[in-house]
Amino acid sequence: MEEPLYSLRMRASRDGSHLSGAERLAPSADLDSLVAAMVRRALEHPRGQAETIHLSIETVAPGRVRLARLPDLRTLAVTDFHQGRRAARELLSEAGITPESVSLAMNAIAGGAAPDGRSMRGAMLIDARTGQRLEPDHFRGIRVSRMDLTPDAEQLLRQGLRNLGLDNSHVREALVLAGKVSLAPEVLAELCWSDDPDYTAGYVATAQRGYVRFPHLKPAGDERGGRAFFVVADRIDVASLVTFLEQQVVLFDRIGKLQAERRWEG
Repeated sequence: MEEPLYSLRMRASRDGSHLSGAERLAPSADLDSLVAAMVRRALEHPRGQAETIHLSIETVAPGRVRLARLPDLRTLAVTDFHQGRRAARELLSEAGITPESVSLAMNAIAGGAAPDGRSMRGAMLIDARTGQRLEPDHFRGIRVSRMDLTPDAEQLLRQGLRNLGLDNSHVREALVLAGKVSLAPEVLAELCWSDDPDYTAGYVATAQRGYVRFPHLKPAGDERGGRAFFVVADRIDVASLVTFLEQQVVLFDRIGKLQAERRWEG
C-alpha cells in the first residue's frame, strides 16, 4: 500500500497581521525537518520575528492527489517597478482583463488590500470586466493550499532555476502556487508581488504565457504586497472555485520550460 502524504501548513503573524506562510506535502519521515525549517522561517522573517505560529498537519490519502505539470517560466527584464507594472498591464490585457480591473487590483495591492489597509492573508478574487471583488472575506482572501513538488520534479526545477540564477524559495513557491491556480479554468490570470520589503519581484501568470516574472513590480522597502485572481463573475461558482484552490491536493511531477531572461520591449 502506498504511503500516505501529509499536508503541512504554517502561518505566522506579527502585530496582529499576517507575516509568513509555507506549504508542503511530504511523507511522515520528512515532517521533523520540515517543521523545524518552517518555524525557523517564521522566526527569521525580514519583517520581524513572528509572535504567533500556527502549524497544521493532516494526512492525505493517495486517491486525493492530482498530478500535474508546472507552467513554463520566463523573466522579462524591466528597469524599475513603473516599467514592470506597464509590462504586467500589457500581459493582463492580452488575457482579457480590462484596464479598470487591472488598475483596481494594482491599487489595492499597493495600498493594502485588506479593509484595514494591511496586506491580505490570501488573494483577491476580481471580476475581469468590472474590477468587483468577489472573495467572501476581504481580510482573509483566498488561501491557495495543499500543493507541492515531487522530489524528482523539485530536483529538476532547482537545477534549471540555478542555471538562471533564480533558485530561491520565492520563485519556487510562487511557481508552484501559480501552477495550481492555472489548473482552475475559471481563472483568466493572476497578478502577484511579495510583501517582503527586500524582494521587489512579482509575476503575471496566464494560460497563454505561463508564469512571467518581473524583477521589479514594487519599490524596494515597500512592505505591502498580495495577489489577485481575475475571473468573469457570471461564469463561475465562487464557492466551488474556493474549494478547489484551498482543498484540492496537487503534486507537480513535471516541470515546464525555464527560459532565459529577455528585456521587455514595450
